[in-house]
Amino acid sequence: MNDVVITVRGEHETRIAPERAIAHLTIRVEGPERGVVVERMAAFSEPVRDDLASRKSDGTVAEWTSQRVAVWSERPWNNEGKRLAPVHYASVDFSVTFTDFAVLSWWAGEVAERDGVQFGWIEWQLTPETRAATERNVATEAVGVAVTRATAYAGALGLSNVTPLEIADVGLLSRQDRPEPAPRALMARASFAAEAGTAPAVQLQPEDIVISAAVEARFSAR
Repeated sequence: MNDVVITVRGEHETRIAPERAIAHLTIRVEGPERGVVVERMAAFSEPVRDDLASRKSDGTVAEWTSQRVAVWSERPWNNEGKRLAPVHYASVDFSVTFTDFAVLSWWAGEVAERDGVQFGWIEWQLTPETRAATERNVATEAVGVAVTRATAYAGALGLSNVTPLEIADVGLLSRQDRPEPAPRALMARASFAAEAGTAPAVQLQPEDIVISAAVEARFSAR
């Protein structure tokens, strides 16, 4: 009896609590005079920077950045279709990384009350080390699912010897109508997808982060 080729897909996912949070906020000012607007933006930003620098020094903030300073003008229209005097805007974005979510909750409520502050969103993350280790484990489990499925299919056909031919990211497996080479080494590749829960405004209810892996595999069975 000729070898039977079995093609399967293996998937696995795990959920893990976030380990750090990146809070995003913007200080934005508008007004009729460009110079005054820029000065007010700088004045509103200074105490926020000082506070974050102090928190970084005492360890309650892991890191923070201030970037994307922007100044621009627009001339709005009134209800009669007439262009009005220019309105000037100035803004600066902040990103702040916390590892203590209780500290983040207190800080978010406090900073949101400051003049000119628009609290954006919170990005929940894992540390790079945890993510890498979790992705490796999830990929291993996904391959195991593929092996189990192929073995089950072979058993249903009365076959017991299952040999891996290919394993790859979903969509990268070679087309089945191409000539199959002799069995070759297993390619340790997997596609990863991560969904991190985010929370609007100052709502601090982090969802578990989902790490998933999916592979396509081809086996010969006899």
